[in-house]
Amino acid sequence: MGSARGPILVADDDPYVQEILKDRLQSMSYHVLLAADGVQALEIVNRDQLQMMFLDIEMPGLKGLEVLREIRRRGKDFPVVMITAFGTIDLAVEAMKEGAFDFIPKPFKGAHIAHVLQKALEQQRLKQGMELLTEEVDHRYKLVTGRSRALNAALDMARKAAVSKSTVLLLGESGVGKELFARAIHNWSDRNNRPFVAINCIGLSKELLESELFGHERGAFTGAQHTKKGKIELADGGTVFLDEIGDISEVVQTKLLRFLQEREFERVGGTDLIPVDVRIITATNRDIETAVRDGRFREDLYYRIKVVPVSLPPLRERKEDIPELVHYFIKRFARESKREISGISDEALAKLASYEWPGNVRELANIIERAVVIGEPPLIHEEDLPLEILAGRTQPAVSGNITYQEAIDRYRREMIIKTLQQTNGNRSAAAKLLGLERSYFQKLIKAFNID
Repeated sequence: MGSARGPILVADDDPYVQEILKDRLQSMSYHVLLAADGVQALEIVNRDQLQMMFLDIEMPGLKGLEVLREIRRRGKDFPVVMITAFGTIDLAVEAMKEGAFDFIPKPFKGAHIAHVLQKALEQQRLKQGMELLTEEVDHRYKLVTGRSRALNAALDMARKAAVSKSTVLLLGESGVGKELFARAIHNWSDRNNRPFVAINCIGLSKELLESELFGHERGAFTGAQHTKKGKIELADGGTVFLDEIGDISEVVQTKLLRFLQEREFERVGGTDLIPVDVRIITATNRDIETAVRDGRFREDLYYRIKVVPVSLPPLRERKEDIPELVHYFIKRFARESKREISGISDEALAKLASYEWPGNVRELANIIERAVVIGEPPLIHEEDLPLEILAGRTQPAVSGNITYQEAIDRYRREMIIKTLQQTNGNRSAAAKLLGLERSYFQKLIKAFNID
C-alpha cells in the first residue's frame, strides 16, 4: 500500500501525536520522518523529497501557517494536511486557502487519517500523471507522420474527427500506433487542456475494468474500503481511450452503452447518477463485425462506437515512411539512453525497408532501440540488426507463444545479466561496457527485475 516515492513528514511538537501518526502510517508501509517544530520541518523539506506532510497549526517558533506559506513559496507542491485542535478550525480553513489539502482535528481516528491520506495521494498521483503526460506528448507520444497515401488518409480522417464530439473507432493490426492516433485526436481537439486517460481493456478482469471505468462506492465489494472515482469521472472534460474494446465483457458493454446514450453512469455499488462530459475513443485489432454476428459484441454498442471509424494501415503497406520513422526512433532512443548514435548506414536502412514488419511500428521501435543500445557510434550498421531482419524473415525469431516485445525484453535482460557477470556485478563497469549512462543502466536493471 505504501509508496517508495518519498517519506511522509509529521511536524508536531506533541510527542504523543507524533507517535500515534508514526505508528499508523508505518502500519500502512509508509516511511515516516518527524519534526518537533517549524524550523526543523523546513530543514527536512529542503533535504528530502517528501511525498506528503502532516503539519500542526500550533507549534513553538514558526506556526504551521507560516511553515505552509514558506513551503509553497519554495515551490514545493506535495499535499499538506493540517493538524488542528479544537478552537483552531478557523485557522485550518485559512490554511486550506493557502494551499493545504485538508485538515484533521484532534483527537483523530486512525480510519480518518487513512481516508485523508488516500485522497491526498490519489489526487497527487493524478496531478503528476497529467504533468508527465504533458511533458511526454512532445516526444515520447509524438505521432510521426509520413509520405504514404494510406497514412495520410487516416490522418485526414482523424483531424476531421478531432473537431467533433463524435465517438471514434480506430481499427488496425497490433502495433500500428492506435494509442498515438488517439492522443493526436485529443491534442487536435478543444479538449487538449483536459485529461487524456488510456485504459487497456484486455489487461483487466470484468470486475476490475468496471471499477476502473466507473469507480465504486465504499463496501461495493470485498476490499472496497473507500469510495473511488473511475477513470471516466476523473477525465471529465477530456478524452478516454479504450484499447482492445472488442474484449470487454457483456456487463461492461451494457454499462458503457448506457453511458454513451445518456452521458451519465452509476459507480459500482452506487445509485446516484453522475453526469460526465468526456470524448470516447476506442480501438481494436479484432474483427469486431464478426464478433457482432457471433453475438459476442452488442450490435447497438458497435454502432455507437463506430460513428467515425479510422483504419490505420500496417507498416508493410507504407514502407516509404520507414526512413522517417527510423530517424525519429534513433533520435528518441539515443536521447533516452545517452548514446551518441546519430544515424543509420544505407545498407542497414535498406535491410529495414525490405522487411515485412509483422509487428508494425512497435516492432520497428524495438529493433531501433536495440540497435542504439548495442551499436558503435555514430551510425547503426547491418551487424546491429537482428538476424530475422538480415535474413528477411517475417516469422518471430523465437518459438512459442511470445510477443515480439517479450522477445526483445528477454534479449535485453540476458545481455545485461551477461555483462554484469563479465564485470563480477560491477554496475558502473557493466554500464561502461554497454556504452550506457549508469543512471539509465540502473533503470534497466530495475525494469527487468535483475538482482
